[in-house]
Amino acid sequence: MATLIISQMEPHFTLTDNEFEKQFQVCVLDPILFTHEAHLRLAWIHIYKYGADTAIDNIRFQLQQFVDHLGARDKYNETVTIAAIKAVYHFMLKSKTDNFKDFITENPRLKYNFRELMAFHYTTDIFNSHQAKEKYLTPELLPFD
Repeated sequence: MATLIISQMEPHFTLTDNEFEKQFQVCVLDPILFTHEAHLRLAWIHIYKYGADTAIDNIRFQLQQFVDHLGARDKYNETVTIAAIKAVYHFMLKSKTDNFKDFITENPRLKYNFRELMAFHYTTDIFNSHQAKEKYLTPELLPFD
């Protein structure tokens, strides 16, 4: 199974973690590279380097800048952004890996079953809720903490 996942690594892996983080931060990352997996990678990098709380602050700010730069502010979702970072952090606490490639191979549910994972936490459809897009909604079911 791991070989199958590794063979499907996405193009954002042509960049080192530092290149990826920097290009995203200054809004020069090619948007085609910023897939769901790339969102997870960004969370992993920021949590690994700065801790979970700072990662949330950094990514919220940078993601808003990125979507504004692209003229796609309607794509930003506050709840999904924060929930994704908290989910990555949860799995990082159980992981023994020190790089994202191994981490995502070890935790494929984050990539392939993310909506299902969120359904363990929320009764609200956070992906389509206008309220969830505007402000962080705390989980109604299972807290992240």
